[in-house]
Amino acid sequence: MGRFSLSQDLGIDLGTANTLVFVKSKGVVVREPTVVAKNTKTGDVEAVGGSARKMIGRTPGNISVVRPMKDGVIADYDTTAVMMKYYFQKAMKNRSFLARKPDVMICVPSGITMVEERAVIDATKQAGAKDAFPIAEPFAAAIGAGLPVWEPTGSMIVDIGGGTTEVAVISLGGIVTSRSIRTAGDNMDDSIIQYIRKHYNLMIGERSAESIKMDVGSAGGITVDEELEIRGRDLLTGLPKTISVTAQEIADSLKDTVDSIVEAVKNTLEKTPPELSADIMDRGIVLSGGAALLRNLDHVISDATKMPVFVTENPLDGVAIGTGKSLEYIQHFRSHPNVSSRPSID
Repeated sequence: MGRFSLSQDLGIDLGTANTLVFVKSKGVVVREPTVVAKNTKTGDVEAVGGSARKMIGRTPGNISVVRPMKDGVIADYDTTAVMMKYYFQKAMKNRSFLARKPDVMICVPSGITMVEERAVIDATKQAGAKDAFPIAEPFAAAIGAGLPVWEPTGSMIVDIGGGTTEVAVISLGGIVTSRSIRTAGDNMDDSIIQYIRKHYNLMIGERSAESIKMDVGSAGGITVDEELEIRGRDLLTGLPKTISVTAQEIADSLKDTVDSIVEAVKNTLEKTPPELSADIMDRGIVLSGGAALLRNLDHVISDATKMPVFVTENPLDGVAIGTGKSLEYIQHFRSHPNVSSRPSID
């Protein structure tokens, strides 16, 4: 590959909820929450990732736990750069980080603005990257899912992350039609919080809501109505309180968010050329991203579109794997500018 060493370059899935780092020949080596704990008095970073996430709702007054990404884009530039530098160093712990700065392929939402994309590139370079290459999140997810993105056939990917849902139809190495909505896993958590507050006058935190979603959350079609005990703060008395909620109630609270995702899928299909629609009918719709693991979501989308729907084998790591494989293309063409054939990524 000439002067480039792929083993030292990184693919980054900089998500609203989690950040993953892919290293060639090693796979995903960092998988951490996109969370940072800062000292509000000194401005120092106290913790990053998993250790910072454990502090949510449990910090003293001088410690603030922040999520520097909002709806798939950077909300806190400096904090994002510090967090990314920490993850770069963690991913390259057995290498000299300063001796040879890595090139980084980083995913961005397909609906991102040029200003938002520039902020991602600049933050990546500030964190220690030699160069940063943005890639559309659904395209990376499709590569990570093993879809034939370079062939003249239609593939449909629905990547449901923490901050955004990315829906795209891909053919011949490009996105034919897409839709990006800022409704995803975080909205599901918020919907649960609001439902419990409205119907039970009970305040619960983000971590509790996420646990509820993972334990009994469903997009519908519940056959066994499970019950789950929830602890929180009674808004009337201000005292701790325990209640029981059913899986059906949680499904009801998630309905609006699920409907928004289904509508985005249907809108994208409506704009898809007929030939590619026929391909999708044959191949089905592929779901990726952490929120794609919501129970029965694939069945709900299938019922709404009358198409087969599959959850990719590795929905949590798909985008990171796709960014890592995509970096190989850039390095190949930099080293062989006159070669028109694409290298294999199998």
